[in-house]
Amino acid sequence: FWFTATRTAHGLSVSQAGGRRGLHSNNSQKNVISEEESSSSSMRRKMMIAAGSATPFIFSAQPALANKKSRADGYKVQKPDDEWKSILSPKQYYILREGGTEQPNSSILYTEKRMGVFSCAGCGSSLFDSTQKFNSGTGWPSFATGVPGEVEIEEINAVQKTLLGAELRCNTCGGHLGDVFSDGYLFVGTPAALSGKRFCIDGAALVFRSSSDKDVVVRGDDTPQKAKTMTPKW
Repeated sequence: FWFTATRTAHGLSVSQAGGRRGLHSNNSQKNVISEEESSSSSMRRKMMIAAGSATPFIFSAQPALANKKSRADGYKVQKPDDEWKSILSPKQYYILREGGTEQPNSSILYTEKRMGVFSCAGCGSSLFDSTQKFNSGTGWPSFATGVPGEVEIEEINAVQKTLLGAELRCNTCGGHLGDVFSDGYLFVGTPAALSGKRFCIDGAALVFRSSSDKDVVVRGDDTPQKAKTMTPKW
């Protein structure tokens, strides 16, 4: 298998959209997709997967149509917009409350492998267990399943859900998490092969808590540390 994760706008080829995208002009973070690209119905996360074939399969990781359902009405935890802005970082707010999308490989949680629970950065609800996490090769934290009853899946028709994916939200506060796809069977040897699903999550929407060390708490809006360059001591 080989995997290449890119984000493309409608009408662009995969090769044209492989570079870095524009950044959100009102956000100082350098690892988020622009609001226009992320919220537009033409925005896609693309994953090309080749399995011994000259013709790759192309899957989308974000629904074709933006979910118009309110992120506040009907959810157990509701806060005024100003309060959300005060308790969340700019990146967390952009993703959770505005439905934004982070750049691939920009969250420290993408490579997190310790045992524990991934919770909502907005309300603290437990969303994903580490036993369901796997390496999808896309650049976004991926899980085979969510904690039952804690992750809301957008209600759309079966065809759209299979081909384009469905939006995922925290079932407690309505925060945007990412998208789910029915291509889990492609990831042989992972939990996704058993569930048939791939929950593709924006890391900044999560907080990781270790099950063996209560002092280990990792915010997903932190960026991976760059490897230190070792220079010889002459």
